[in-house]
Amino acid sequence: MPEGDTVLQAARRLHSALAGQVLIRSDLRVPRFATADLTGRTVLDVTPRGKHLLTRIEGGLTLHSHLRMDGSWKVYAPGERWRGGPAHQIRAILGTAERTAVGYRLPVLELLRTSEESKAVGHLGPDLLGPDWDPDTALARLLADPSRPLGEALLDQRNLAGIGNIYKSELCFLLRVTPWLPVGELPPGTAEHIAPLAKRLLEANRDRPIRVTTGRGRPDERLFVYGRAPRPCLRCRTPIRVADQGDGTRARPTYWCPACQQGPSPSP
Repeated sequence: MPEGDTVLQAARRLHSALAGQVLIRSDLRVPRFATADLTGRTVLDVTPRGKHLLTRIEGGLTLHSHLRMDGSWKVYAPGERWRGGPAHQIRAILGTAERTAVGYRLPVLELLRTSEESKAVGHLGPDLLGPDWDPDTALARLLADPSRPLGEALLDQRNLAGIGNIYKSELCFLLRVTPWLPVGELPPGTAEHIAPLAKRLLEANRDRPIRVTTGRGRPDERLFVYGRAPRPCLRCRTPIRVADQGDGTRARPTYWCPACQQGPSPSP
């Protein structure tokens, strides 16, 4: 699942491949923008904003994309075989003389004026990996709804941008509380650690191809809880548990240690 650190890495790859280059191929395979032609325009930059990607193009245009659960951008050299998925999953193609960027399974793809980017990302809270990072604002937004479970508050990009389901589970473990604990019931002094800890985790992984939160190198020990049920907790050896958090299509598998983390949890 793409999170703030992986989106930043995707933006770097796209920027390196496209920025400063003239587009010789443009194909947006979504009905609303299928006739849009960007050929002949220079790509100015590719900027991440939380889990969004903003590809800015000459003429005051921005191609906004969001990867959500399984979207991706792949970059190919001339003649290289495209391996990101079957052709029917391609939503965008941006080609220069030297590289071609192909967007697969993009649930959000829209062309808008650069001056109107706020329509796409203006609702986001401070970006953990962006120049607008403001820990005080992030904390205030997290605490605005005391009855809300911490896990849901962390995933709400209006509070702070960049945390996905993996970091949600890992943060709650490191804070020693369950994701179902209401924000207003956090132990004294815990809330102040949330934003700085989240930033440190994402920054530690912004340049890594494989995400690590434990500091351990073994493949089965890179994360504390996420994806580890029912294996033993790395701290206390209690079996890790998993349950969905959220409703309907927004429900996400959530991992925690019932011994190390205090607070409510769903019934088995």
